[in-house]
Amino acid sequence: MANSLKSARFLIESRLHDAVRGNVEACFELGMVYSSGAAGADIDLVEAHKWFNLAALSGNARAQECRAEIAADMSASEIAEAQKQARAWLQTANRRAA
Repeated sequence: MANSLKSARFLIESRLHDAVRGNVEACFELGMVYSSGAAGADIDLVEAHKWFNLAALSGNARAQECRAEIAADMSASEIAEAQKQARAWLQTANRRAA
């Protein structure tokens, strides 16, 4: 169990590092991790939707499909929270780039 938790943390941290640098594939992969519980991560549909949304905004068609698939299992308030978090991420990223 401890190894899978370490693996999940490493995967998420490395993908976050790449996402901060604008890597769209990293955003998509974070969506996959949180939507599926890959590498021992907890499933978190709000977090997954956020990352799929960020990847979709950059034109990733598969992220658009995945976002729509998980949205079917989410409440309106969960989707609104995911969108709010995506906007906050974009604002933070824009400040870092400036």
